[in-house]
Amino acid sequence: MEDSGTTARRSTGTAGGIVIIGTCASGKSTLADNLRTLGYDAQVVAQEHSDIGQLWARTGPSVVIALESSLETIRSRRGPRWSSTVYERQRRRLAPAMHAATVVIDTGTTSPMATLAAAASAIRAAGVLPGSAPGRSPASPS
Repeated sequence: MEDSGTTARRSTGTAGGIVIIGTCASGKSTLADNLRTLGYDAQVVAQEHSDIGQLWARTGPSVVIALESSLETIRSRRGPRWSSTVYERQRRRLAPAMHAATVVIDTGTTSPMATLAAAASAIRAAGVLPGSAPGRSPASPS
């Protein structure tokens, strides 16, 4: 499935859970909060800060959601002085997880709600159902 800002990939397993990875300021926490609101077991993994290449895989996730954002998008969220060196280092650390991701979503071209919709669609396509997390309204970015 190819959508604007979305690239579908394959399911990564059946152990359960949803892992979200991406560079700093890519929208990981917002997406995780919104997925939890829908009852999904979604966790952010700080792969971008780790040299352990398979950190994202340690929980045996059924779905890996990779969020992409350009340096320009990150700078618009974090400030114009956000380091290109840090950004490139994070991208290198994320490369194995990005390659294994169930879906890659460009959050620089999609709103938080469109990101949620694309992620939920990929999760459903992977056969993962929501659990019994308490319901609340999906969060807007802070």
